[in-house]
Amino acid sequence: MSGSIDACDVLIVGGGLAGIVTALDLLDSGKKVLIVDRDTEENFGSLAKWSFGGMFFVDTRHQRKAGIKDSIDIARDDWYSFAEFDDGEVWGPKWADQYIRLCRDYGYRYLREKGINFFPVLNWPERGMFRHGNTLPRFHMVWGTGWNLTYTLIDHLFAHPRRENLRIIYERRVTDLLISQQSVTGVRGIHDKTGEPFEIQAEVTVVATGGINGSIEKVKENWYRPWGNPPETILNGAHKYAIGDLHEATEKINGHVVHLDRQWNYVAGIRHYKPRKPDHGLSLVPGKSQLWLNYEGRRFGPVPLMSPYDTRYLLERICQEPVKYSWQLLNYKIAKKEFAISGSEHNTAMRDKKFLKFVLNTLFLGAGKLVNKIAQECEDFITADTLPELADKMNALTGENHVKLKYIQEAAEKYDAQIDRGVPYHNDEQLRRIFQLRQYRGDRARTCKFQKILDPSAGPLIAIRSFVLSRKSMGGIETDLDCRVLSKPDVMGKQHPIDGLYAVGEAAGFGGGGMHGYRSLEGTFLGGCVITGRVAAAAIQGKNLA
Repeated sequence: MSGSIDACDVLIVGGGLAGIVTALDLLDSGKKVLIVDRDTEENFGSLAKWSFGGMFFVDTRHQRKAGIKDSIDIARDDWYSFAEFDDGEVWGPKWADQYIRLCRDYGYRYLREKGINFFPVLNWPERGMFRHGNTLPRFHMVWGTGWNLTYTLIDHLFAHPRRENLRIIYERRVTDLLISQQSVTGVRGIHDKTGEPFEIQAEVTVVATGGINGSIEKVKENWYRPWGNPPETILNGAHKYAIGDLHEATEKINGHVVHLDRQWNYVAGIRHYKPRKPDHGLSLVPGKSQLWLNYEGRRFGPVPLMSPYDTRYLLERICQEPVKYSWQLLNYKIAKKEFAISGSEHNTAMRDKKFLKFVLNTLFLGAGKLVNKIAQECEDFITADTLPELADKMNALTGENHVKLKYIQEAAEKYDAQIDRGVPYHNDEQLRRIFQLRQYRGDRARTCKFQKILDPSAGPLIAIRSFVLSRKSMGGIETDLDCRVLSKPDVMGKQHPIDGLYAVGEAAGFGGGGMHGYRSLEGTFLGGCVITGRVAAAAIQGKNLA
C-alpha cells in the first residue's frame, strides 16, 4: 500500500504523556517502538505541557514532611465517596484500587528518579460539598508545572541508551485498526497534510490518543442527559486532536467504549485572548472571595458556589439554569490576591522555577500584572467603578439585557453586611468556608480575609463572564488491569481481551474506561497517564507492577 511504514514491536498511537511514559519503559526492555502522532514535531508532548502539573499521590515523603498522615485506606475511602460508582461497575473500581496502590512507588518515586520534583506545600482541591472528597491534601504540584514534567520525560526519551530503537513520525492521522485472525496487527490512516494513506504493522498497538473533549460536537453529543441540554457555548480546553478517532476505530473491531458522558469539564472558562484553536478557552482557578452569579446576576444559592469543593456540583448547578453560563463578581483587591489561570502558560514563575519570584508574587506582589493583562485583552473580563456601570457593561457584552442591577446589588450588599457583623456572627456559608480554608497554609496565602465586594478602597469592580470549558474525558476504552482493551460483552455478559491492543491515559478513561466514576479528586489525570503507561509497558513485557 502507498505510504506503508516498516513494522515494529510496539506501535504507540499518540505522543502525549501516556505515550511517552509507555515508550520509555518499553525502550528499557529493548523493544523497538514507533510513536505515530497527528501533531507537528514542535508540539510533541501534547496537552500535558500546558497543564499546571498537579498530581495525586498517596503517603509520600512530601506529605509526611508536612505532617499529613495519609494512607491507601484513607485515599480509597475518599475516592469511592467522590466517585459514586454505579452498582455493578467492575473495571472502574478495580482501576481506582490499582491506581491508589501503585501511585506512590510507580508514579511519585518514578518521577523523582527522573529528576522531577514537587513544590513543598501541597494543594487541597475537591474536598467535597455534600459528600466527602479529599479529606487530606494530596495534590503534588510539579516544580516547573506540566511544562517541566513533559519536557524532562521527552529529554529522557531522546537521550535513552536505546534511542536507536525509537522512531517517531508526525502529522499522521490514524483512522482504523488493522485486524487479522481476531488480533490487532497495526493501524491505517492518512497523512494530515498530503492525504497520502499509510499502514503500519506491529506486534502490539497501544492507543494513547486522548479523549473526545477536543470535539465540542462529541462533548454535546455525549452530554450527561439528567442535566438537560448542553450549554449553547462550550469553550475548548482540550487538545484539538482529542476527537475520539480511535474510540470509533476500537468500536469497529468490537472493542468496548464506555461512560463517555462522564466528563470533567470546568465552569470558569474564559476566551483565550490569543486562540490557538476554535473556541479556545482558558480555565480560571476560581477565587474564594468572589460572588458567583447566574446569567441574571442572582447569587447562586441557597448553597453558594465556590471552590475547592466539588467541581461537578458547580457544573450541575449552573446547568439547572435556563441560560448556562455564569458571572463572577469581585473587585481588584480580591483579584490581585486570588485571581489565577490554570496551566503553565500563565504561571511563569513556577514554570521557569523562579522560586524567589514565585514567593514574592504569592505573598506580597499578588497577581496584579496578570489581572491587568486579562482585563485589557479578554472580552469576558469587565471592570467598572460602580455597580450600575458594571451591569450596563455586562448586558452590553452579552447583548441580551439579562443582568438586573437589583440582583447584583442585593447579592453584594447582603454579603458585605455579613462581613460587617464580625466573624462570630457570620451566617453566610461562603464566609464560614473562607474561615476554614484559611486555616490551611496552602490556601491562606491566596485567600482574602473577609474582603467586602463594595469596599470603595478595593476597586474597581470586576465581572467575569464564565463559560463551561471542555476538559477531560473520564470515560473511554474499557481495559483490564493490564491495560488490554476488552471486547463488548457477549449475550452472556462475558468479555475478553482483544489480542495485540492496549489503551492508556485519557483514551482509557485514565484506567479501565473510567476509574474516576463521576468525579475526579484532581491530579489523577496526569497521574493516570503515568500509571497506565507504566502498567501497559510492564504487561507488554510480561511483567506485573503489582
